[in-house]
Amino acid sequence: MSSTPLMSSTPMVAASGLVKTVTTYEGALTILQDISLEVAKGESLAIVGASGSGKSTLLGILAGLDLPSSGSVSLNGHILTNLDEEGRARVRAENVGFIFQSFQLLPGLTALENVLLPLELHGVDNARTAAADFLGRVGLSQRLHHYPQQLSGGEQQRVAIARAFASNPRVLFADEPTGNLDSTTGARIIELLFELNRELGTTLVLITHEDRLAQRCQRRIELSAGRLLASVENV
Repeated sequence: MSSTPLMSSTPMVAASGLVKTVTTYEGALTILQDISLEVAKGESLAIVGASGSGKSTLLGILAGLDLPSSGSVSLNGHILTNLDEEGRARVRAENVGFIFQSFQLLPGLTALENVLLPLELHGVDNARTAAADFLGRVGLSQRLHHYPQQLSGGEQQRVAIARAFASNPRVLFADEPTGNLDSTTGARIIELLFELNRELGTTLVLITHEDRLAQRCQRRIELSAGRLLASVENV
């Protein structure tokens, strides 16, 4: 049986009273309303809800990619809502990894180069070796020098996962990481995500519409029309 990562009493992510409103032609639109939550270090959390419920907006705010209209967010002890864009970018660089539904690989770079680039930007020692090692861990040791267009969707997502985990983020945010994959490939990606979560103790915050992925997380929260509807511990 797999062991669960040890959790600290200090949350990795904490949000209090988040509100997000935007101006439209029809007036002010409230996307998030009074969201408060905490994610413990090492925890896996699924964010679920219908399309348009505010999931992606919430994920972006928790990751420091966007700011709320009001409320506060902290990430690994850094109060993001007190920082300017440069400060938030620094916190993201030191703490955060991302996996996107659309993979977000650079088409002109090989699989190895896609994983290598952020490691070099972070000044990681032996970056090329580290990148190759992580691609090996996700089963792509024979595909290092292939370009994204030469890889299947599942292989591209594995490159994206290797890229996200290789910089050893404290928290990984994933937006529908299996959304563009067939069920068999999606199941393999889910196994890989939680294998690396166990090995590295990385906090996972995932948006998903797939019940099998939400069930694998330790906890799920449900949004409805921008409000936190429920928080459920998975047994």
